[in-house]
Amino acid sequence: MREGSLNGKLATAAVATAVSPAVNARLFDLRDYAMPICDGDQEVRESPPPAAKALKAELERHQAVFIACSEYNASITPLMKNTPDDRVSRVRADGEEPLQLFRTRVFAIGAASPGGLGGMRPLLVLRSVVEIGPGAVVIPEQIAVANAGQAFGDDDALKDDRMRGLLTRVIERLVGTAARLAA
Repeated sequence: MREGSLNGKLATAAVATAVSPAVNARLFDLRDYAMPICDGDQEVRESPPPAAKALKAELERHQAVFIACSEYNASITPLMKNTPDDRVSRVRADGEEPLQLFRTRVFAIGAASPGGLGGMRPLLVLRSVVEIGPGAVVIPEQIAVANAGQAFGDDDALKDDRMRGLLTRVIERLVGTAARLAA
């Protein structure tokens, strides 16, 4: 969420990689969907927050989702746990199965970190939060950009050919898997 976020740059690079006439790629900034931490008692008294409903509606327009995840104390951020798993997963239309949004989309994950591991630790947790919890399809390919403070150019594109190639393979697999499952 912060200005100049390395994971924001990774998400921007992923969208630029995905753009083609056949792909409607869009960048979602979670600052546009601010919502309180999930509170079970509040959830009983009130309907889901409007931001959770709005984000779910936007995600429903896309068959493939790339999540760029920041590292926070060797795990995912509270925002990353709260937004998709605790909030969006609970928004349901009448008669809709729980977690249907996640079970009908394909996800890819990535992280960028100033450290040498490139965000590998939060990717392990994120995969569990998205795949094991709600039952989403998360492709096996992922990207972890190490030393990310130096990895992006002024245009937020990855400088290294090998990392650009890896991101391209992740996005191609994401889009291809979503197309096959939708057919």
